[in-house]
Amino acid sequence: MRITSKGQVTIPAAIREQAGLLPDTEVEFEFDGKAVRLRPVRARKAEGRGARLVAHLRGRGDVAMSTDAIMALTRED
Repeated sequence: MRITSKGQVTIPAAIREQAGLLPDTEVEFEFDGKAVRLRPVRARKAEGRGARLVAHLRGRGDVAMSTDAIMALTRED
């Protein structure tokens, strides 16, 4: 393997599969003074896609309706 000018390297498919490195896997690097280790970051439950979406949308509502009025619309009352 050769490191590109941008610091990128291709991890062979067999090694990615053995290490469980799927597309979009967050990884971390560790240097012990002699060798570099690459490992997947253990995702915390609260950091899933749904949690990130909720965090992004929280506080962005701009409708001047009460919760009861919105619920009445969804229930067709």
